[in-house]
Amino acid sequence: MIRTEDVIAFFDRLAPQWDADMVRDDTIIGTILDNAFVTAGKTVLDVACGTGVLIPDYLARGVKHVTAVDISPNMAAIAREKFADDPRVTVLTADVETVPFDRTFDCIVVYNAFPHFPDPARLITRLSRLLSPNGTLTVAHGMSRARINAHHSGVMHVSLGLMPADELASILEQTLTVTTVLSDERMYQVVGRSSE
Repeated sequence: MIRTEDVIAFFDRLAPQWDADMVRDDTIIGTILDNAFVTAGKTVLDVACGTGVLIPDYLARGVKHVTAVDISPNMAAIAREKFADDPRVTVLTADVETVPFDRTFDCIVVYNAFPHFPDPARLITRLSRLLSPNGTLTVAHGMSRARINAHHSGVMHVSLGLMPADELASILEQTLTVTTVLSDERMYQVVGRSSE
């Protein structure tokens, strides 16, 4: 069982080296954001934003605003510092499952973080309720499911492992229309869209 305090401690400890240790594939990230319909004028909720690794990608696409949330105070502090002077970015230190929002979002992105949530169905239900009409919720990883699960094998106290994409699609189908199911040797992504 994943405990929130363990997840916070784990990512607080990793935060200072997170950017230096990051492996990034711009082509994969481009595909993820294309499939997530992250385009100009949209509002984005970046769930478990870490140090804000995708925020420059959102801004380069001309989004209207990014609300970035991370439960790790150290991760959120680094992201907040990076974008302190950009009025298009708000970084919150909070649990996305309980923090109150006074708005909905056009795009919600959970990137490289989904296995760290203790109840995937509960998370999807919560995030689905935060979508604007015709909004998209994407769960994605910049690695294959097999590589992510191998990477997390030593830290199972903070990871459930990444479920098969069709299993995640079944969860999304409870509240959304699934538009993308992609799981191959390079990446993993499932996207759901809310009704108009």
